[in-house]
Amino acid sequence: MIERNKYFDLLKRFKDKDLIKVITGTYGCGKSTLLEMYKSYLFDSGVTDDQVISINLEDLKYNFIRDYMSLYNYIDNQLKNDKQYYIFIDEVQKIDEFQKAVDSLYIKKNVDLYITGSNANLLSSELATLLSGRYIEVKMLPLSFKEYQSVYKDLNNAELYKRYISFGSLPFVTTLDSEDDVSLYLSSIYNDIIIKDVMTRKKIPDESMLKSVASFAMDNIGNLVSVNNIANTMTKDGRDINVRTVERYLEGFTESYFLYKASRYDIKGKQYLKTGEKYYVSDLGLRYFVLGRKIGDYGHVLENVVYLELIRRGYDVFIGKVDDFEVDFVALNNEGRIYVQVADTLKGKDENDVTIMDRELRSLRKISDNYEKIILTSDEIPFSNEDGIKIQNVFDWLLDK
Repeated sequence: MIERNKYFDLLKRFKDKDLIKVITGTYGCGKSTLLEMYKSYLFDSGVTDDQVISINLEDLKYNFIRDYMSLYNYIDNQLKNDKQYYIFIDEVQKIDEFQKAVDSLYIKKNVDLYITGSNANLLSSELATLLSGRYIEVKMLPLSFKEYQSVYKDLNNAELYKRYISFGSLPFVTTLDSEDDVSLYLSSIYNDIIIKDVMTRKKIPDESMLKSVASFAMDNIGNLVSVNNIANTMTKDGRDINVRTVERYLEGFTESYFLYKASRYDIKGKQYLKTGEKYYVSDLGLRYFVLGRKIGDYGHVLENVVYLELIRRGYDVFIGKVDDFEVDFVALNNEGRIYVQVADTLKGKDENDVTIMDRELRSLRKISDNYEKIILTSDEIPFSNEDGIKIQNVFDWLLDK
């Protein structure tokens, strides 16, 4: 198994704490495997089999659990004494009003509760209100570049990156050897997201239109888009779709962690902007499976990789605006912020005859505060500093070098 130390250590830190551990993330990102690793850790720590109650609601073995009451009764009947029990419920969102069972189990003093879900509705306003102050969320993503490297130690950075963005970073992909096998697996994951999750939950009748919007969003990662823009473009291409439908589809994709939305932030005005956003896909392998290799989009693919890494490192990430210029990412956390520009290369000039280096520096130089500013590039260059702006090879940054 690939070590997912960030998530594993978080679970260990909160073991036996009076909080529900809620593990979220897209299909195939490793939630179930993380729980298996954690259960092994519990057994190694002296926990006995009868103290662990584990339910995977995707397993037909548990098909008799149809509502929150039967879920609660099944678990409650196994709590025989005052020993500490560890309860794991996988894909809990499959049970309507599951939060009622979760809340009732939580108030038992000898229960340590772990639940997973592949949809943001797991922490909808209703659940968040009911369990306010009673849970922590462990936000799982597919493998980071550093985790991926632990599997393919013999590949150099360029070879590793090519595989990372083509085959994708879902953990199971690392067990597959051929591109055909990877495509078969990603096809099943894609259909799980589109059909089992988004179509079913949102009650969407038109699978073809839904997949068209998904393809449009993936084809435009890193571009400023709006629901109006998507609807108008698709209508011109002969697909009759309205703004509200596009909005509903995108909402379904972000709720399923298939897409992530980055809104815009005015750096000088210190305010969030309501217009224009960018979308990034949770796994580039799925994008490659659907679209194939897109010529000339290497910069946006790299941008997607950096965006997800910033999310992994605990930042809230926005698209920056400073005067008339764009900063790729404004990443904020409790300790402050960093400004990040991403460039596939810093060599040469752009279409306006401005050197790419000057273009990337220009936006960051317009920011007057003293927070960290960094340019990440796939160029093989040594770490340097230009007027307080750090310039670093993106692979070194991804690998924490």
